[in-house]
Amino acid sequence: MPQTVIPQLRITNAERSLRFYVENLGFKLDWQHQFEPGFPLFAQLTRQGQTIFLTEHTGDCQVGGAVYFIVPDAAQCWSEFAQQGVAPTNPLADTPWGTSEFLLTDPDGNRLRFASELQRP
Repeated sequence: MPQTVIPQLRITNAERSLRFYVENLGFKLDWQHQFEPGFPLFAQLTRQGQTIFLTEHTGDCQVGGAVYFIVPDAAQCWSEFAQQGVAPTNPLADTPWGTSEFLLTDPDGNRLRFASELQRP
């Protein structure tokens, strides 16, 4: 089933945020829109089939949002990010609810949690 909900995160500096998401986390910039040069940016990014919106528009949402990404292998995902120099806010750990997950914080304080189900014997 295709993704039916797209999380939207508020950013305050598009250049800095796009660099973080594209260069460090491996998202692809699908498209971006500005009404005029110098106006707030709105962008769509996708990583491994998971799409998010980033917006500089102050009325869209507040800084400090959160997204929970379910990925096939959180340890592999973490390894890819670590190779790009990304430090976790909370390291990879197993949870009581049966996942392995870690938390990153983007340059604006938005929380990005990446999780995979633990393999059951």
